[in-house]
Amino acid sequence: MRHGRWQLDADADQELEYLDLRSLPEVVAARRRWAGVARRAVRSGVEPERVFALAYAVVARWWEQALHWEEEKVWPRRLHQVAGGNAGGELERWRIVGRDAVIFPEVVAVADALLDPVMEQLVWVDSGAERPRPLPVDGAFCRALGERVGRPWLGPLAATDYGGPLIAWMGAVVRARRGHNRPDPYAKDRWWVRQELQPATMAGQLRVRAKEKRAPGSGTNWRAVVPAEQRFLITNLLGEAEEQVLLLRGAQVGPTADAARYLLETLSRGTELLDRALMQIMAVRGLAFSGQASDRLFHAAIRNVSYSAWTSRGGR
Repeated sequence: MRHGRWQLDADADQELEYLDLRSLPEVVAARRRWAGVARRAVRSGVEPERVFALAYAVVARWWEQALHWEEEKVWPRRLHQVAGGNAGGELERWRIVGRDAVIFPEVVAVADALLDPVMEQLVWVDSGAERPRPLPVDGAFCRALGERVGRPWLGPLAATDYGGPLIAWMGAVVRARRGHNRPDPYAKDRWWVRQELQPATMAGQLRVRAKEKRAPGSGTNWRAVVPAEQRFLITNLLGEAEEQVLLLRGAQVGPTADAARYLLETLSRGTELLDRALMQIMAVRGLAFSGQASDRLFHAAIRNVSYSAWTSRGGR
């Protein structure tokens, strides 16, 4: 970022070299704030790049989910501004090109929060401390995190993003506090972001978008054809089951019985959703044989529901 400009990836196949940030002083201010967060990371004994990478993964995941958040008004406004006033019919492309600049203030705020010992203590309390329990939907940590990024309504949404990098970080904090000895060297590494949770690059997303435009509706990738709402439910429920197992290790009495029942219910719901996803994929593959026009209509229907809502928020 230089002189109010956000430099874009030169390897990406698109015409812009930078985004103009003159109408977004909060993004410029976040760049200055990051210097202080980086120094704090060093004092805490962690590389600033690792802290940033985790915070970036957390917020980039929110960015994908925010298409369905009616309360989200800040990001649509910023995106319209970096697009010159109105992203209009190019919203899908602008969401790819403008993502990193638009979410940067929240990335810095989350990085700062994850380094805060007070926030870490909230995770420990939410987990039940020495009496393990599932992380609650209304936990103090996620509620405080939502407030720190200027979204007091975000807490329950962040707390139920099972399988995401934030819940993984919280799990690592809890495991470290409880002293679990697991053979996995990354089990207690709270700053490690699994490869599948790392955000796709702008260049990568643009390539996928171009490929889908050339050959829409191929049906070869279930994530590309299952509706976004259902896709998040499937992956989140499976991630929830995995994380609950890790959090419950070593706990066999008391509240654990209730947690175990909850876990079994979660697995059952996940199986049901997988069955529904399979039916969706089969239906989409059937559409693929009916011609390219049907494919385009199907993909347009999926995108338009979410994109039309974003176009109406914060624009003009």
